[in-house]
Amino acid sequence: MRKWLTGSIFLYFIYGLFMYWYLFVFSGSGVPAPYTGTSADPATFMSGRELLLSQEYSTIKNFLYFVTVPFEWFLFFVLLITGISRKMQEWSDATTRFFSLQSAIYFFWLSIFVTVLSFPVEWLGYRISKAYNITTQSFPAWMKDQVIDFWVNYALMTVIVIVLYWLIKRFEKRWWLYAWLLSIPFSMFLMFVQPVLIDPLYNDFYPLKNKELEEKILAMASEAEIPAEHVYEVNMSEKTNALNAYVTGIGSNSRIVLWDTTLNRLSDDEILFIMAHEMGHYVMKHIYIGIAGYLLASLVGLFFIHLLMRLMIKHFGTLLKIRSIKELTAFPLFLILIGVLTFASSPIANTVARYQEKSADMYAIEMTNNHEAAVSSFQELSKAGLSDVNPPTLVKLFRYTHPTMLERIVYLEEHGEKE
Repeated sequence: MRKWLTGSIFLYFIYGLFMYWYLFVFSGSGVPAPYTGTSADPATFMSGRELLLSQEYSTIKNFLYFVTVPFEWFLFFVLLITGISRKMQEWSDATTRFFSLQSAIYFFWLSIFVTVLSFPVEWLGYRISKAYNITTQSFPAWMKDQVIDFWVNYALMTVIVIVLYWLIKRFEKRWWLYAWLLSIPFSMFLMFVQPVLIDPLYNDFYPLKNKELEEKILAMASEAEIPAEHVYEVNMSEKTNALNAYVTGIGSNSRIVLWDTTLNRLSDDEILFIMAHEMGHYVMKHIYIGIAGYLLASLVGLFFIHLLMRLMIKHFGTLLKIRSIKELTAFPLFLILIGVLTFASSPIANTVARYQEKSADMYAIEMTNNHEAAVSSFQELSKAGLSDVNPPTLVKLFRYTHPTMLERIVYLEEHGEKE
């Protein structure tokens, strides 16, 4: 056990050093020479201080992301190899004879363990965002969101754990298939209720106060055949200076939402371009394509997790203190594998997402025919979020679900020159 723990810590340290070298030493900043001085060059729309802060903040944020992703895997590994996971199962078994309650108790202790040990990292991310004036949220308000996060995730995951292990116990060889089939209605249900049940736990939503702007947005929605009767505004200025807008939910619970920071900082023309972009996703049915892609990926992923768990328990079960896949003790191994597979597949998922985002951008520019507003909206988004317009390759591959700001501004400019 000591050898494995020492080895894993050493590998984690080497990985952290590599990411530090890659982000802080190897990767350069700025834009390629052909775009220097163009509207895609942050030096043309950011002050010297904003440019410096964006480079610092983006690099620190990316480094924190890459070193914290495997940190949770490491925590789950420690739970297994030290036997803490088995102790948690023994506590839950001794508390009640009902399996559903045993699962809830086990997952509660697992959640507490991970939350407490991850808290310093979460707090560091909050402090960095606060220091760069991205986050405006007070510490008590931030803690309130953390507590809400904990209980929402605990409630949802407890249901998943109970159903998952009931399936594993009942259908040991085909559990992955039945779990996938049940995940379809469950995912659709969550997407349907999120706008009306989950999102309001974190923020206050209300009809857009600017009725003239709402009429313009709804007119665009009508043109795009989107069944929307209201545009919602959400009070995000208490939490962040970043900008955002989105269309959420499915069916009758679909909502068009604007952050108040976006309303306060952007002009009507810029907001209309952003709204047209979001409508483009709806028109091109990206949400349903995304659901189909997620379901396909989850089917393949669950099958591989089934195979890998059986293989790892067979060869390393003694080391990990796992006797059978049917034990709750094995759940951290399930979480490690799903985390690793999700991270490994993220470049593919992000590539598809970036293609969809570019398509939505082109839809928006065709609908609004306002290149100046489109470019300036992306510039303002970069300034507000201190975004790196031209991030390093690994950052783009693993983190960017949208094209880089450099790419977005360049192809909008090229589109304008063709007209």
